[in-house]
Amino acid sequence: MTPPRPHAPTPILPYARQQVNEEDIAAVVAVLRSDWLTCGPAVETFEAALAETCGAQHAIAVSNGTAALHLAMLAAGVGPGDRVLTSPNTFAASANCAAYVGAMPDFADIDPATRNLSPGLLAEQWRKDVRAVVAVDFAGYPCDLPRIAEVARANGAVVIEDAAHALGTQFFAQGNWHTVGGHPWADLTTLSFHPVKTITTGEGGAILTNNDALAARCRLLRSHGITKDPSQFLTSELCPLTSEKGPWYYEMQELGYNYRITDIQCALGISQLKRLPAWVARRQEIVDRYNSAFTGLPYVRTPPRADRAVDGFGPTKPSWHLYALEIDFAAMGTTRTAIMQTLRAQGVASQVHYIPVHLQPYYRRRYSYAPGKCPAAEAYYARTLSLPLFASLSDQEVDRVIDAIVGLTTGNQKRC
Repeated sequence: MTPPRPHAPTPILPYARQQVNEEDIAAVVAVLRSDWLTCGPAVETFEAALAETCGAQHAIAVSNGTAALHLAMLAAGVGPGDRVLTSPNTFAASANCAAYVGAMPDFADIDPATRNLSPGLLAEQWRKDVRAVVAVDFAGYPCDLPRIAEVARANGAVVIEDAAHALGTQFFAQGNWHTVGGHPWADLTTLSFHPVKTITTGEGGAILTNNDALAARCRLLRSHGITKDPSQFLTSELCPLTSEKGPWYYEMQELGYNYRITDIQCALGISQLKRLPAWVARRQEIVDRYNSAFTGLPYVRTPPRADRAVDGFGPTKPSWHLYALEIDFAAMGTTRTAIMQTLRAQGVASQVHYIPVHLQPYYRRRYSYAPGKCPAAEAYYARTLSLPLFASLSDQEVDRVIDAIVGLTTGNQKRC
């Protein structure tokens, strides 16, 4: 008797995945066959496409999203003796960028309804030495930038929007729809093109701004603080080695960094950016399906509703980088680790976004932050679990995720 053939293992759905097609590959190959692999025309083309997509006057493409945040701090003149307020519900780079320039990273708590920086708590946490606010659009849901900017600008501080999750996000405010990266309430907006983001360049990032001076400073600092532009050259008294400034001549005017992005990466970004509207629409469709299935389940809370205003802000059209569900693990009589293991056995990977930054060992040791500083963010962290969300997720795969979560929370598990 022939023994039964074993079942093939259920393929694992990651929480995020890049999507690269033949057009993307062809675009990269075309650059590889060209004369320019870096510092070439694809960089400027990508920057122009980004600026047009977001409605910004300037886009400065850089090597990664963390580099974008660092340059934003430098361009804004933040440094030693300054304090920078940001959200604890974010990746470490949103706060680390302040430490890079010698400023003090500090945190205001989140609004539990939006999971973003609370404008009211930002005002309460304000101190005289605050020089900048890094407002993080968590999961792609936009911050209430009009209110955050009102608080910051009344105190002479710069607003930096960390939109690593939010390329393509729109929100309604003051009678009009606005696109992240092009609205008037952020002085600088940073993006990330890591493979888990809505579009990817492999690694990469960008800074968007409508301020000519900030854009020029970001461009200078992106490339060693060096300029080859004759109109920017300094006086001969500062450059005594030569009075002849021929075509070879350049000046290092500040201590900058090698934060350049390559033409290879930008070719991929140009190609990917063409599909941004379709990908954002698909992500919104998946989130709507998840919300419809999970709303009303025991132990579960869904992300903020995009079609509703929260405390007067919105509605919104998020690009939804993450689908972060809140689950009361203790009330279920289980742990997050056990839930993640059970989901994975059913072919559904999950992740946690984020451990509050102020509770990371470096921040506790260096700045003496402790539990209780940001109770809303800490409570959110105890319940959060990110489920698969990417544009190529099929309807059948969405159903698999839904069935797994419904089964866990109602006790009616399906066999996979």
